[in-house]
Amino acid sequence: MDCPCWLPLESNPEVCFVTCLGMKPTWQFGDVYGLDPELLGMVPRPVCAVLLLFPVTEKYEAFKQQEEDKLKKQQQEVSPDVYFIKQTIGNACGTIGLIHAVANNQAHLEFEADSPLKKFLEQTSKMSPDERAVFLEKDESIRVTHESSAQEGQTEAPSLDEKVNLHFIAFVNNGGHLYELDGRKLQPIVHGKTSEETFLEDAVEVCKNFMDRDPQEVRFTIIALSKDS
Repeated sequence: MDCPCWLPLESNPEVCFVTCLGMKPTWQFGDVYGLDPELLGMVPRPVCAVLLLFPVTEKYEAFKQQEEDKLKKQQQEVSPDVYFIKQTIGNACGTIGLIHAVANNQAHLEFEADSPLKKFLEQTSKMSPDERAVFLEKDESIRVTHESSAQEGQTEAPSLDEKVNLHFIAFVNNGGHLYELDGRKLQPIVHGKTSEETFLEDAVEVCKNFMDRDPQEVRFTIIALSKDS
């Protein structure tokens, strides 16, 4: 059976995907324009999640396999409070990244009474990552919003069967630990300790590792979910 496939989302936060799904704009997604302290200082604080869009290259896939092999031998302790969903839908990594960012910050965020996103999170809160993936495949409201957001982007949306070699992942702070959430991976990845004050800088340090693995690549975008000032 073929996996379902959606149109890929753009990275630009003007594609107001989460707002269309009923998240109130008290927190906003915005681009991080550079990694030096001065440019990071321009990002509104506090930041509760970071999204990274990066190219899936042979170097990255080799690293991912090494990381997987290492984690099978040395299991990390992952908090049961971390919301994690597997990706089984082609091109849905943007939506998965947004779900990870929002689901792990529900204490900060506000939703409209009829929010399809809030309803999805409530219905899947007790499910396993694999069960959540199956549930998302059948969620028409999120699929339709995803497709319309992809069509509204600043660039022309590619066709459904076009190979897209860019991937979204999310970083969140849960219980003072920095988690990388990637629906293509077996589990959340713990990247050490963090705090509300240092979260953006700590997440950016991990993003730099992605860039250092592929120094010839320039297709990286970092987006922060910040409190609207």
